[in-house]
Amino acid sequence: MYTRQNQKNLTSAQKKRFTAAVLELKRNGVYDTFVRTHGKYFVPDRDRKLRVGHMSPSFFPWHRYYLLAFEKELQAVDPGVSIPYWDWTTDNSPVSSLWADDFLGGTGRASDRQVMTGPFAHDKGNWTVTVGISEARFLTRNLGRPQNPIALPTPAELQWAIDDPVYDISPWNSAVDGFRNKLEGWAAPKSERWRNHNKVHQWIGGHMTGGTAPNDPAFWLHHAFVDLVWDRWQRKHPRSGYLPAVPPALGDLQRGRVIALDEPMPPWDVTPREMFGHQGIYRYE
Repeated sequence: MYTRQNQKNLTSAQKKRFTAAVLELKRNGVYDTFVRTHGKYFVPDRDRKLRVGHMSPSFFPWHRYYLLAFEKELQAVDPGVSIPYWDWTTDNSPVSSLWADDFLGGTGRASDRQVMTGPFAHDKGNWTVTVGISEARFLTRNLGRPQNPIALPTPAELQWAIDDPVYDISPWNSAVDGFRNKLEGWAAPKSERWRNHNKVHQWIGGHMTGGTAPNDPAFWLHHAFVDLVWDRWQRKHPRSGYLPAVPPALGDLQRGRVIALDEPMPPWDVTPREMFGHQGIYRYE
């Protein structure tokens, strides 16, 4: 079993090993296959297709398996590497440690949002964006969105999601209450468009705002924390299970569009139930 650490506690050597493993996956082409997978399974609920990655109950188990698959590739490069997590309720500034030159690099320059610092700066020659809708082939960020400021989620905002004892609610989309949607972040008051997970994507800006968000390595640290929050919710509400437990009934508009407890989540043959725990694989520190 290995440990996923809070990024603020990483040593400089651990940061270097993590970024080196990520750069190697980029170099050998594996990284971009993960970006393509995320883009393919980012399906809005206005579409009449199966939603598995987002705007649906399988948001948590799908991303848990996705992170595990990526971590396995990292460990094939360096067995001592795991995905760190970023607690954005406390490390909530553009000068927090994860944005330092020795880790993920900082925000983009004003003219074109191009990231100029850190190992993923295009000028270093190791990080060219090849997947996605953006025209830019360099990594872009706009931390905090200074021209139209946005703040990272507060501890209270996160707790608001964790406190909901109901996992998800029919019609299982972006317009419902329940823990899943409150944390994914579509369930926001009219005055605020995003909450929690979604708000973090918007705060980073640039490539993190679209379906091919993993073009920015910050994606993995963000989603490791989302995974940890799912753990916290499960511990707080031990009697609250994944919903829907069974597929929607015939005639239900969501039938065939959301994943039930024991249905496989594409593109893998793994069910939400199988992703309930990670004991014996990794732990959070």
